Amino acid sequence: MPIQNVPTIIAVANQKGGVGKTTTAVNLSCALALLGKAVLIIDSDPQGNASSGVGIRPGKTERHLYQTLCGETPADEVIRDTEVTNLSIIPATIDLVAAELELINENLRERFLKNTIQSLTGSFDFIFIDCPPSLGLLTVNALTAAHAVLIPMQCEYFAMEGLAQLINTIRSVKKSYNPDLFIAGLLLTMFDTRNKLSHQVSSEISHHFGDQVFNTIIPRNVRLSECPSHGQTIMQYDQKSTGAAAYTALANEFLHRQR
Repeated sequence: MPIQNVPTIIAVANQKGGVGKTTTAVNLSCALALLGKAVLIIDSDPQGNASSGVGIRPGKTERHLYQTLCGETPADEVIRDTEVTNLSIIPATIDLVAAELELINENLRERFLKNTIQSLTGSFDFIFIDCPPSLGLLTVNALTAAHAVLIPMQCEYFAMEGLAQLINTIRSVKKSYNPDLFIAGLLLTMFDTRNKLSHQVSSEISHHFGDQVFNTIIPRNVRLSECPSHGQTIMQYDQKSTGAAAYTALANEFLHRQR
């Protein structure tokens, strides 16, 4: 029998909202797809922003992650193609809020997502899980299923404080459920070159975490803010923007680190 490709599973996580987490999950996935990699996004956020960010509007999809987590529908039956070649998504709806409540009393509740996506081995090169902005059961499921964590961080005063809490959660998951979990990298986002604080936070994070910090920095970019409202990735919306250039550079750096 031919050897099946085992996808690299990356949880994109930060319990702090508004740090560019979904923007990174969507646009890094798109950039990798444009480089010829088969990529799946799993939208594990009940807000469904990753889904709408690739053109799948809330309420317009009949099959989504909630049904898979609850055992109603196999994972491969809820995958949706996007308008980007090589890029697919398992969408989310607000129904996913109920999943945490329904799974909380189940045995092995931290492993439901891992068990769900095991059947997808061989279909993709990379699977990115867009986590909700919390450290609840959905995020713990993502960390248990993942090989690594990518942490987007906004260059602001409270960034380090939130990071410490997230790293403690990663350590707990690593100890209890997923001993091979590691940090794929910290990504600085919404960087404003005119803002002295952005430079100070960047310097401090690089000092503490060294080569765990991606060299690529995602700038503040109006086009990046606009594209989700059009249901498009930045590469579809404005391929010549600084945001598109940054995520293309990140994709190349990401692949280099994988090697």
